[in-house]
Amino acid sequence: MHKFLKLFLLIIGIVSAILWYLLPEKDMPVAEAAQSGAMNTMFMITYLLLGIAVVASLVFTLKNLFANPAGLKKTLFVIGGFLLVVVISYVLASGTDVADDYMAMSDESTVKKIGMGLNVFFILTVVAVISIILPGIKKMFSK
Repeated sequence: MHKFLKLFLLIIGIVSAILWYLLPEKDMPVAEAAQSGAMNTMFMITYLLLGIAVVASLVFTLKNLFANPAGLKKTLFVIGGFLLVVVISYVLASGTDVADDYMAMSDESTVKKIGMGLNVFFILTVVAVISIILPGIKKMFSK
């Protein structure tokens, strides 16, 4: 398997180097450069490698997760907490807190989803800051 992986990466590297050499000149118009076969092939290689990386990381993560029941329980609690934060953020988002000029460009549900995303970001930022500060304070007073 290791030899196969090295050979695969070597072939991908050689093909990518050849395609890099075949890329269009920088003064070529964008419309023509977008039709370049070398550029399209490089994008396909990129998508292939990205897909392989995503699948491999998911497979090994799930394998390790199900091998450790305590880790699985902790992961489920974290996912549940995250979903709780998303639900709370959605409830707190009003969907009408945008000027009328901008509301004409979108609808209320889109504005509500954007507000939810911002609320999730703010809540998780506060949780992160607290989780950094509290152990330091606890350590400072425990001595």
